[in-house]
Amino acid sequence: MPLKIPYYEMDIPRLVTALADWLACLLYLRFLPPRYGGVKRAALCGGALALLALYLVATDGFDGWRFNVLYAVSVALMLLFMAAATRADRWQVGYFCTRAFILAGFAGALTWQMYVYFARYIAVLQNLPALVLFIAAGFGIIFGLMWLLEDGGSTGSIQFDIRPRTTCIAAVMAAAIYILSSISYTQLNTPFSARGTMEIYTMRTVVYFGGVALLFAYQSQLRDLLTQREADALRNMLHIQYENYKIRQENIDLINQKYHDLKHQIAVLRAESGEKRNAVLDNMEQEIKAYEAQNDTGNKVLDTVLTGKSLTCRTKNIQLTCVADGTALDFMDVMDISNLFGNALDNAIESVDKIADPERRLIHLSVARQKGFAAIRIENCFDGELKFEKGLPVTTKKDVLYHGFGVKSIQNAAAKYGGTATITTREGWFELRVLIPLGQPQQE
Repeated sequence: MPLKIPYYEMDIPRLVTALADWLACLLYLRFLPPRYGGVKRAALCGGALALLALYLVATDGFDGWRFNVLYAVSVALMLLFMAAATRADRWQVGYFCTRAFILAGFAGALTWQMYVYFARYIAVLQNLPALVLFIAAGFGIIFGLMWLLEDGGSTGSIQFDIRPRTTCIAAVMAAAIYILSSISYTQLNTPFSARGTMEIYTMRTVVYFGGVALLFAYQSQLRDLLTQREADALRNMLHIQYENYKIRQENIDLINQKYHDLKHQIAVLRAESGEKRNAVLDNMEQEIKAYEAQNDTGNKVLDTVLTGKSLTCRTKNIQLTCVADGTALDFMDVMDISNLFGNALDNAIESVDKIADPERRLIHLSVARQKGFAAIRIENCFDGELKFEKGLPVTTKKDVLYHGFGVKSIQNAAAKYGGTATITTREGWFELRVLIPLGQPQQE
């Protein structure tokens, strides 16, 4: 015989389920790029809530396998809503919809369980306004805490390389969690079955909580793997940069030897008569002096980097000017100097090389002591507009997963010595500023 229980001990109302599903979708849509904004987005969200509510209320009263089939359709509606609201690819949508489905199940089960428990003993809760306020408070706490756990709701903060395998694994986990939670009240002869109302609520809540925790742990593991891959790629890039520095150093040593020989040869030739010859020799000497001045900063590592990049700029018809006190960098490690200036100048050369106007193919570099800091500034012209995300320029390259390693390397090098690296743009100029306290110990 069916149990005669008060209205507040019935199964979770479908309107509550619809609201939980909708709020969970909104939570994870926060981390995905929106397809629409303003009125269109608001209309889409409102329509999705209405559709979910109408469908779930219309399909109320079914049980057993019919209930599960009909509920699967509601999950499909969640998926369609998220797909319509974001520009993310289908695998990202599927992954976050899976997480939204489990979170909604947990929020609905826990909130309703707590309401049923307190409504038994507090008569004032046994009315519709109190029910509405209780549900609102419960959902506010649960979804608010989940929002904070997901890095404070920062857009893009939990995104990572979501592949078909990632989504499929998450979907299998969610299906297993749902089946396990359903057994508690659809099948009576299993180790997981419950008979009393509160037993059913408790079993369902515990299973869904385990599901939320499991999927969150899975995501944390994926994010850790991504971080490790980025660190490995960055470390490899730094190694390559350092190896290139050593090669440049060897080449520059040969160049320096040659130009010293040239100076002696010029001195010998000047002993000979002839005004035309002297004019040619004057021009050669000026070029040598220019080379010597530009790449004699007082820091051998910086000299090596500048010499190599100067040669690159000459081949690309880029004008590189430098005013640098290299002694301000004497406290820095050789590799850090090489990576910082190598990456900064590589980025500047890549940007300037896209400019057609020869008068704007300019790069300026300065290094100076300023109020107890080593102040580094690298400026270059650029065309177009740059968008920034978390202080980094958004790449236009196809390989977005590993973009920005050059800038990240610069930021890491500055942070290692307690400094900062900032990027600004103004009137067609891109500016990188690095401030490092003089003589600061390295931070592990």
